[in-house]
Amino acid sequence: MSRIKARTVSVKSADRVLDVLELLTRRGKAMSHTELSLALGIPKSSLTQLLRNLTERSYLAFSPGPNTYEPGPAFFALLRQGQEGFNLAALARPVLEKLTAATHESSSFNVYRKDYVERLCGVDSPQALTYRMTTGTRFMLYSSSAGKAVLAALPENERERYLARVRLERRTEATVASVAELRRQLAKIAKAGVAYSRGEYLPGIVAIAAAVRRPDGYPVGALNVVAPSIRFDSALEALCLRELKTATSALEREVHASSGPSK
Repeated sequence: MSRIKARTVSVKSADRVLDVLELLTRRGKAMSHTELSLALGIPKSSLTQLLRNLTERSYLAFSPGPNTYEPGPAFFALLRQGQEGFNLAALARPVLEKLTAATHESSSFNVYRKDYVERLCGVDSPQALTYRMTTGTRFMLYSSSAGKAVLAALPENERERYLARVRLERRTEATVASVAELRRQLAKIAKAGVAYSRGEYLPGIVAIAAAVRRPDGYPVGALNVVAPSIRFDSALEALCLRELKTATSALEREVHASSGPSK
């Protein structure tokens, strides 16, 4: 019987990117174009464009004079973002479990990712009619409760840059249709401290969210409670608002404590 040997498909350019980053982090020092070429066995002509691309995207930092390369700010930001995500999920889950236990509705923590928020973790309602909190789902800032809560909490200059570049796409009939209207909504959210989505992402679903902030006030994401609109009466709204405020304060205390003493 003939044996078929499994082969791993390798993409040379991807391998070389990883080889460069691994070498620089392993050596722990800046290296020149020539040193990188010799250490990795990559022709200098092939290495040139790769280094240029990595430098332009800030994954490498180039130092003129010695003409050396080292890991750049985007590389370290990616590491921090990944570690922060794991930490935030661990901090948020027990808070969400209490929030859902108190409201009997689904809840989630959504982390801020530039032009959208991503559901990092969630707890489903025990009720038969509910909205499932699928981890990894992404929501545009302007059409979700968590996104608008984050957007309203951003520093003004960062929020204005977003509003200048955003192109609104109506997901449902209820989705905000103009930047002017979005500005009015954000002003109300900033004043009230909570954001609503009433069928803006999915018809028949109501969500309330509050931003979760770092010690410096910058939003890392938002907690939200989500319920079918058929069940969302004034009594449930009041309960969700009260418990959401408690949960947000609890998670912010954990985030601040995990950040360590301010310098």
